[in-house]
Amino acid sequence: MDNNIRILLLALLVMPLKPVLAADLLAPQLVLNEASTQFKASLEDENVGKDFPTVFKNVTTIIEPRVNFKRISMLVLGKQWKKATPEQRVAFTEAFKVKLIRTYARAFLEFKEWSIRYLPLRLANDAKKTVVKTEVLQPGIQPISVNYRMHLKKGRWLVYDIIIEGVSLVTNYRSSFNGQVKRIGSLQKMIDKLHENNVAALVP
Repeated sequence: MDNNIRILLLALLVMPLKPVLAADLLAPQLVLNEASTQFKASLEDENVGKDFPTVFKNVTTIIEPRVNFKRISMLVLGKQWKKATPEQRVAFTEAFKVKLIRTYARAFLEFKEWSIRYLPLRLANDAKKTVVKTEVLQPGIQPISVNYRMHLKKGRWLVYDIIIEGVSLVTNYRSSFNGQVKRIGSLQKMIDKLHENNVAALVP
């Protein structure tokens, strides 16, 4: 599953197929395009790709303001979210955010020649939710359909799910974490394990 998630997450940062004019994009698309622009700027240092802590920091800075991690965490936990204490909700959201971002950062190190094509988007003036449809392109393979579920919160469009070829990030992780809770025995133990894995993965 993690390999699919790496592809899902990488899609938020891949470069546009060709230079995109802001006037050609609607507000939700601009959120994604701005992330791509910032990511491209971060690549100007040729040593960045050799330093995982720096990559992790850069990716965090770029995607954190554009992703609603609390909403994703709530959808991923499903029924478990309702059972969780406020402290567990905060702990899971933070641990899950770190997991997603470190997976993202690893994806950056593994995938190089990707580009993105924005598909036409219809957006009503009063829209609060939308799906931004894109295609991720890589030399020698068929385009990959990657769609972003986004919602408007306090005047900002935020990503709360990514769907690749019909497979949802939220659905994937919901199944995985529900299985872990049943196997380990409790939500708290699953959160603790997730935190431990993050700490181990981020050791220089």
